[in-house]
Amino acid sequence: MIIGIPKEIMHDEARVACTPETVSKFVKDGFTVLVEKAAGNGALYHDEDYVKAGAELIDKVQDVYDRAEVILKVKEPQFNEQLGKHEVDMMHQGQYLITFIHPASPVNHDMVKKLSAKGVIAITLDGIPRISRAQNLDALTSMSTCAGYKGILMAADKLTTFMPQMFTAVGRIEPAKVMVIGVGVAGLQALATAKRLGAVTYAADIRPAAAEQAGSLGAKVIDTTVPAELAIAEGGYANRLPDDVLAKERKALEETIQQMDIVFCSALIPGKVAPIIITEDTVKGMKRGAVIVDISIDQGGNCELTPAGDIINKHGVTLMGVKNIPGLLPTSSTWMFSNNMYNLVKYIVKDGKVNLDRSDEVIAKSLVCIDGQLVHAGAREAMGL
Repeated sequence: MIIGIPKEIMHDEARVACTPETVSKFVKDGFTVLVEKAAGNGALYHDEDYVKAGAELIDKVQDVYDRAEVILKVKEPQFNEQLGKHEVDMMHQGQYLITFIHPASPVNHDMVKKLSAKGVIAITLDGIPRISRAQNLDALTSMSTCAGYKGILMAADKLTTFMPQMFTAVGRIEPAKVMVIGVGVAGLQALATAKRLGAVTYAADIRPAAAEQAGSLGAKVIDTTVPAELAIAEGGYANRLPDDVLAKERKALEETIQQMDIVFCSALIPGKVAPIIITEDTVKGMKRGAVIVDISIDQGGNCELTPAGDIINKHGVTLMGVKNIPGLLPTSSTWMFSNNMYNLVKYIVKDGKVNLDRSDEVIAKSLVCIDGQLVHAGAREAMGL
């Protein structure tokens, strides 16, 4: 079986789907691996290392798409400005595509329809369920870990004060206060990173188990006032709250938010727009020089002022809506991502052939299209199908 690794063409995307280490594993397992030249340069994985690992370097990306049976990518198919054609148009019927597709997102609907019409069999990594047996396949969790760590570093860099408590010849400087809203994988990593940097940490999550985990990391847990029976959706994820309950949560958190130096926002509802937890009025009452880093921006953001894909200062507060934060940590995030990809390919390939058991929860929730049909439930719902 032939695996193809094209260079990512999304602006500022430095990651690549496989490292030389995982290429070597694939080759030992009997796969042929095609890697587009310079595909790993941005993550400091270089052509000579891929060759040593047993990959075949390819000059033209179209040749990768023509020859490969399975395409492994980091980001969803994009329009290739250099070639004047969309990556979907480079693919062929019966080809397998594994990447982050986000098929329910409206901006991807046309692309997903094209994949289906083309006869591509697509698996989206954001659909991998967070269950025990799928942990080593779960690239979304891996990338959330990167976002939590890097997001706090980015926020700390914008502060005009120290993060840790400092004892100096002229007196003591108090430590920064950091609050994490939404204590999932990214939020827990953000708390741990802020604590390692010496900050005093606070946390809020509507799910009791998540709040308990935050407390175990030393954070002061702020009561959201949301009843547990309203908070938890299927699979342990956060539930979408009624407007009046969400309004009470905002009010319960407002005073603490306004005392913070950094607020890290990562509260998400799977497949839905992110809840607005920080209003403009709350921002107006925050400390001058405070920073909000809003990693939920891909789903709208938890702060109503967060700029998508940008950094601005409003009401004396720095608002960070940077997208693709894991891509700013490309060497480590690629290493994690590529191991997830290796494990996923091994999971679905049996005796040299891809075997998609659609009764398997992992496949059922991550499969986007097959046999010319769009089958992803979230995408179908979002498109009104």
